[in-house]
Amino acid sequence: MAGSIDLARLERAYEKARTRLLEERTSTGWWEGELSTSALSTATAIVALEMMQRPLPEESKPYQQIISRALRWLAEHQNDDGGWGDTVKSLSNISTTMLARAAFEVTGAVKEHPALIEKADSYIERIGGVEAVIRRYGKDKTFSVPILTQCAIAGQVDWRQIPALPFELARLPHRFYSTIQLPVVSYALPALIAIGQVRHHFAKTRNPLTRVLRDISRKPTLDKLQAIQPESGGFLEATPLTSFVTMSLAAMGLHDHPVARQGVQFIIDSVREDGSWPIDTNLATWVTTLSVNALEGDLPKEEREKVLGFLLDQQYKTVHPYTNAEPGGWAWTNLSGGVPDADDTPGAILALLNLRTDLETQHADAIPESTDAGINWLLDLQNRDGGWPTFCRGWGTLQFDRSSPDLTAHTLRALHRYQQAYAEEWTSMEDRKRAQRIDRAIERGFEFLKRAQRPDGSWLPLWFGNQFATDEENPVYGTARVLAAWCDLGRGDETETRNGINWITSSQNESGGWSGQPGLPESVEETALAVESLMVAGQTDATVERGLDWLCDAVESGRFAEPSPIGFYFAKLWYFERLYPLIFTVSALRQACRRFQNSTANQ
Repeated sequence: MAGSIDLARLERAYEKARTRLLEERTSTGWWEGELSTSALSTATAIVALEMMQRPLPEESKPYQQIISRALRWLAEHQNDDGGWGDTVKSLSNISTTMLARAAFEVTGAVKEHPALIEKADSYIERIGGVEAVIRRYGKDKTFSVPILTQCAIAGQVDWRQIPALPFELARLPHRFYSTIQLPVVSYALPALIAIGQVRHHFAKTRNPLTRVLRDISRKPTLDKLQAIQPESGGFLEATPLTSFVTMSLAAMGLHDHPVARQGVQFIIDSVREDGSWPIDTNLATWVTTLSVNALEGDLPKEEREKVLGFLLDQQYKTVHPYTNAEPGGWAWTNLSGGVPDADDTPGAILALLNLRTDLETQHADAIPESTDAGINWLLDLQNRDGGWPTFCRGWGTLQFDRSSPDLTAHTLRALHRYQQAYAEEWTSMEDRKRAQRIDRAIERGFEFLKRAQRPDGSWLPLWFGNQFATDEENPVYGTARVLAAWCDLGRGDETETRNGINWITSSQNESGGWSGQPGLPESVEETALAVESLMVAGQTDATVERGLDWLCDAVESGRFAEPSPIGFYFAKLWYFERLYPLIFTVSALRQACRRFQNSTANQ
């Protein structure tokens, strides 16, 4: 195939994409990126601000100007079908539409937008209202209950339609949480407390014993809520979660509670110039590790020290306040609201190992200790089924706490690269025991991936989707990530690898690009991931050639910088990140240049 590839064109495209990605760094040398603005975040922020200023006289409402701008932004971004999607590129969904409708209701802005309200009401009725929200999230109450709570605050839903959350369980020590199977996921303790309390405030349970227990649990759990609030005031650095907590406290009359005051300050600090809010503040640590790993040795040596220092600083050195995660992991952000997880941690370990090459500095000397701690953190997180969950081991059966193929594959790659980097130095009995533990973890991880492979050869990721695909799934992302692990660890000839390759190959669109499923609109992100996975697996056929041609066209036309909403930010909340298409394009084209430069040299 090397003869049919225009190597000069590949190199030009790679250099253009690489230059653009390097230009995206902050003045301090790392990447911050930019998350998509969000109608969902904006709707929740509006209600939180309105509830916080509601007791004040009309002439002295401090947030009115911010609220008015936000309502105007929402009105301008209603979809033609009457609903709202999470991002400006998203299809309408019932959750965001009901939240936006509630924002107009609670602020008294309904009369100013009669046509908008009529269209929104028609959409909600057509899709199914409250029942549709509950159906969308199933047993996981992490997001369905907050949505309905905002609607109840707006007077659109009866409080007794909302499932009660057992906030009194937050009084228990953390070690019991996985045993009692909470109805919310591990990162949602703030929602359990605040939203559980506001529902109890307006609709107490009829069971007298439970009612008394919840009454006496209010203050202790509010104290816990205050103890786990990040310094920034933003839970998870997320406007929706912080807004839900803040509006719940305000609805109970707790406007002056420290958590509410800090929460409202975070919301004010997070608003954008156009009047909207993003789904989260940033993914700085995540996009920095992705960028470093995409560039590998092509990050200028003189720039590596800055990035290295940044990543070392982001490693958690203490127990996390509410997931109770041990030290050693990394979160997605450099801000105080992050939570260490099993995607950012392997990404950081891989980045540190890539950055250590040819560096002889104080920061470089810190890499072994840092990666040791990160690997220990990952080993301790592995679930009984052999896979890796996002935040907490063995927490429960809810989707975002279960083992997932994309996280497991990422972790396996980090474990393997760590072994490659340091195995020669392992001479003691303790070292050998550790090596054996890593080997066992890797084998168990692959057994999980074998079981998780679908009959068609694909794997599904947890944190990425495709809004056009059946069940909003994105097997292209999942399969590409798992194939990378299978091939990195020298398992390219195994049946699972061949089946994954066949699935990726058969999923290519006629244009040469890839989407979440064959025949859907292609994206830069999915095409770059798919074609890179095939090259890593040693494929050099016409499928790869057509995929690279599609990517080169995208770079030459500038389309390679257009992001698509393929990211899930918890509970089917869609987002896009401005740097994703750049990063994935750089990674794929660097792989292509290296492969075909070697092929040309060997001819």
